[in-house]
Amino acid sequence: MADIQHIFLDLDGTLTDPKQGIHGSIRYALTKMGQPLSENINIDWTIGPPLKASLAKLLNTQDESAAEQALQYYRERFSTIGLYENVPYPHVQQTLQQLQYRGYQLYLATAKPQVYAVRILEHFDLLKYFTQPYGSELTGERTNKGDLIQYILQQEALAPETCVMVGDREYDILGARRNQVKSIAVTYGYGTEQELGQAQANQEITQFSELLEFFPTRISAV
Repeated sequence: MADIQHIFLDLDGTLTDPKQGIHGSIRYALTKMGQPLSENINIDWTIGPPLKASLAKLLNTQDESAAEQALQYYRERFSTIGLYENVPYPHVQQTLQQLQYRGYQLYLATAKPQVYAVRILEHFDLLKYFTQPYGSELTGERTNKGDLIQYILQQEALAPETCVMVGDREYDILGARRNQVKSIAVTYGYGTEQELGQAQANQEITQFSELLEFFPTRISAV
């Protein structure tokens, strides 16, 4: 990836494991909606895609107002408790530091609301490695990863061929392709082997530190 100067990084399932906080907040929301989830139901698939649609699916409803109410209940817990129930994956801090040192511009590209994403990065002292963090709006704008990547390219005036998207779900890979941006899939997150195989990223890594193998020090940064 010789021409790459800018690295877009997903958050959930890529930089941090958010499972406890997201699952706890979803269960809290559905209980308040009067439809508590059984403990043995696997809801790992909710990590990554736009949350409102996932809540509607769990509620088995097409009622927009019901999904919106569930989202508000989710945020009641997530904004105060859930976002801190989160664990960075191994070597994330060291790898981000190295990538920055080697001359790459790092941008957060998450479907999570930006206001929460920034607090999570600050909590783990990771925000300092990013040129700019980008996420969705609380209104739902830019929860689609393709829309988000397009927005970052426009806001930062970046050429697609100088960028790469790193993420764990098909949404990251397909959103990158829609914008003519290369992609790297991480296999330790929440995308299944089948899902990532069908999405066809340009590269795959099994741990975050493997990113360093693709991005040597840029000559202009020396």
